[in-house]
Amino acid sequence: MRGHRTTRTAALLCAALGLTAAVGTASAAPAASPPTARPGTSPVLVDCLWHPKVRPAAFILACGDGNSRLASLKWDHWNARSAKATGVNVVNDCKPYCAAGTFHSYPVVVRLDKAQPWKKDPRTQRYDRIVLEYPAQRPEQFAKVMTYPLWD
Repeated sequence: MRGHRTTRTAALLCAALGLTAAVGTASAAPAASPPTARPGTSPVLVDCLWHPKVRPAAFILACGDGNSRLASLKWDHWNARSAKATGVNVVNDCKPYCAAGTFHSYPVVVRLDKAQPWKKDPRTQRYDRIVLEYPAQRPEQFAKVMTYPLWD
């Protein structure tokens, strides 16, 4: 029974976040998405579905459960060395547990760097690290600056 509740919770979370599943339906109109990068151009940000994105408006940080995501990203720059954006980190407080938790929004400055060849396509450079800086409030137990490696 727990698996059904988890599946239902995940579906509700995706609906609440405005996410769509990758389901092949001929009648569905394609969703607008940020441009994908071409080999030899600026580095990419690889998302949870292994899609390379350039200047995405949103990005899921917690791919397994969607309890942390970036939204309303406005990119100041995006080049071969680094990228910088401002936006909002939407984080579930998981109180009393994640399925019953509340999502809170925190202003954040996002920095990407350490471009490396992408294992899926070594001709494409992808950012290897994301740094989140919270200029004001931040989630409980988060430092003012949080640094995470990005998946390859």
